[in-house]
This record gives sequence, C-alpha cells and structure tokens, in this order.
Amino acid sequence: MVSRRDFIKLGLSTTAMAAAGCRQLSFRRRSKAHVVIVGGGFAGASAAKTIRKLDDSIKVTLIESNPRYLTCPGSNWVLGGLRDLESLGFGYDQLALHYGITVIHERVTAVDAEKKSLRLSNRQTINYDRLIMAPGIDFRWGDIEGYDAAVAEYIPHAWKAGQQTQTLASLVQAMPDNGTIAIVAPANPFRCPPGPYERASMLAYYCRQHKPKAKVLILDHKRGFSKQDLFVEGWKQHYGYGTHAALIEWQSIADNPVIALAAKSKTLQTDFGDQIKADVLNVIPAQKAGLIAQQAGLCDDSGWCPVRPVSGESTLRPDIHVIGDAAIQQPIPKSAFAATSEAKVCAFAVVDLLNERELSEPVWVNTCYSLVTADHGISVAMVYKLNEAGEISALAGAGGVTEHTDRQSLYLESRYAMGCYDSITRNTFS
Repeated sequence: MVSRRDFIKLGLSTTAMAAAGCRQLSFRRRSKAHVVIVGGGFAGASAAKTIRKLDDSIKVTLIESNPRYLTCPGSNWVLGGLRDLESLGFGYDQLALHYGITVIHERVTAVDAEKKSLRLSNRQTINYDRLIMAPGIDFRWGDIEGYDAAVAEYIPHAWKAGQQTQTLASLVQAMPDNGTIAIVAPANPFRCPPGPYERASMLAYYCRQHKPKAKVLILDHKRGFSKQDLFVEGWKQHYGYGTHAALIEWQSIADNPVIALAAKSKTLQTDFGDQIKADVLNVIPAQKAGLIAQQAGLCDDSGWCPVRPVSGESTLRPDIHVIGDAAIQQPIPKSAFAATSEAKVCAFAVVDLLNERELSEPVWVNTCYSLVTADHGISVAMVYKLNEAGEISALAGAGGVTEHTDRQSLYLESRYAMGCYDSITRNTFS
C-alpha cells in the first residue's frame, strides 16, 4: 500500500507522466506556437512550467496582475498563529529565469475568441494560438442581503489570502475573551471543501490558548462536509465538541439559509427569521468562476466553466482551456493540489494539439491535508481516470482518508501537511 507521503510524491512528480500514458518527455519539438495563460495561481503557474518542460519551442506568456501570489492553502494556519502571512507569498522570477516564461503583471480586460487575442489593462493586445484560463473564483454577492465586496473589507470572507486574512485574525484577537465567532460555510461547489472546518479548528486552536471561554460556531449551508468524521473526532478530542463547554459547534442550515446580514450589529438573519449575533462574523459567500471567465463567455448557467475532461478545453469556446477552481471537473474537488494536476493534464493536451498528436489518456491526482491542531493532521486523497462514458470517476482502491487515528499517526499527518505545502509551492513556483 502506498504511504501518504509517497502519495504526495506521486501526485507532484508523476501526474504529468501518467497523463501522458507514461511516455517519455523528450518530444520531437516542432511547434512554434504561442500559448497564453491567464492567472498565476497553482493552476496557471503549473501549466506554464509544464508546457515549457515538454516543448521549449512553444512560447509561453503568463499574465497575472499580482507580482506576488499569496496562497490560500496555509492561510488558515495564519489564523491559528502557526505561520505569518508573508510566508505564503511567491513571486514569478524563477519561472521566468529557469523556464523562459514571459511574465506580464497586468489585468486582462477582454478576450476575443474569434481573433484569438487578449486586451490588457495597459491597452496592449496579445495574440495566442491556445489560451489557458486559470481565473480562480469570484463571489455570488447577491445571495445574502447586506453583504457585498465593500462590507467584506471589515466583515471578511478571507477566502482569497491577503489583507482579509489579517483582518480576520485581528478581529479575533480583539474580541472579548468569551466572544463568539460565527463562520458561515457555503453550499457546494466552492473552493477548498475542507477549508471552513480547518478554519474553525485553527480559530479554536488560537482561542484555546488565548480565549478559552470563546466559541466558534459553524453555520453550514450543507448537511454534511468533507472529512466530517475525522474533523468531529478531532474536535471531540481537543475542543470538547458535543459538550456544554465546546469550543466548536456545527449547525446545518441547509433548510434555513442565511438571507441577510446587518453589518453594524454583526447579526445574521435566516430564512425562518432567526437572528444570530456574533462578535466576529466570517461569511464565506457562494462562489462562481472568476470575472474574466464570465466576461469571455466561458461559464454556463451554473456560473462555472464546462470543459472537455481529456484536455480542459472549453465546450463553449474553441482553443480556450479552463483549469483550476473555475473549471467543472467533478468529482475532482476544487483544491490547489487538484488544480496542479488539472494543469499538467491540460499542458500535455495543449502540447499534443499544437504538435498534431493524438491526445493522451489523462489521470488526475488530488490530496488535501487539514490541521485540527498544530500536531493533529488529517487528510484525504484520490486518483481519477475517465470511465467508459468518458466521464471523470474515482479509481477504486486508489485513495482514501486518514486511517490511523493514534496520536503518533495524527502527529505525522500534521507534518505531512506542512511538507505537502512546501512541496506543492516549490513544484509550482520554482
């Protein structure tokens, strides 16, 4: 049986080889095409790097408005006091230096699919042969009355790492010692399914040390959640879950959703008229694909981008591929690890298409670690392939969740979590 640590290595180093049917990476290089990638997160940066490694005759341009990318993975650890925000930042110099990728720090304002061109915020026009969109997520602000992007600056969602992460941490630090933090978790699908529950764990971890009379209340628009049994077991062990003195409480509000927020009084209102007041509100909105994907006509009625699994190519716009959180790739979750796997599958497909070769059979890998405390980790992992109907399906017997829950095993899982973060960021940005 493959160990959890070996599974990480498998996902980081061999996903692309699996996607290529294990054929060699030394292709006959004859394409002089131009591939443009929009979005420099895990998906976009991984795709850029992989294409250049496969065929260095292909010109690759990576467009990312931010010169320094702050990762969402690890941002919950900032709330628990385990990392500082700056340690989650990565630049693009190594990709440019070692792989010859042209990096442009501008914002894409328009996509012309017919002319195969992009318009940038500096009014520059860039032409492409293939376009890969990795636009990340945007938020459905209209779902909760009184909650919009402006309000989120002081009642943060912190679902994109940055200033809001620090704002949330500061609000928790400043609240009364017996204060209540209310986390509103969205319905599926959304970025990082285990994220709200790791966040609750890390906030409880901080409060246990500094505000032991506090409470973290999770109001969940779902009836269940990722790694639920493992989280609940950890909460019982460390935070008194299920007792009158619990640091963490979870409530499903799937049948009684939050419909309004009164920012001044920090009060939530549900569909049945319940009023829920907290000292700190952390409202994570429902989500959709990033704005540029919407503007480019890449989204269907769900707000996400339908793609062909074998290549990541949009079913709505030819010669444009969509990868990462914005793409519909169910049952693969919207995680950073999955995004890098999708990126590598897409990179192989793009190189094959530009060199007029038959597309390879794809394989995707996902793994996701979460911390319950600094020394208690849990994880889930899975391998995916195409089934006979051409749909993505989990490969039986090729994944699972944390099996051993003794103290030593959970401690090792916490160390694997940090090791996985270091590995995936190094593999993506250097």
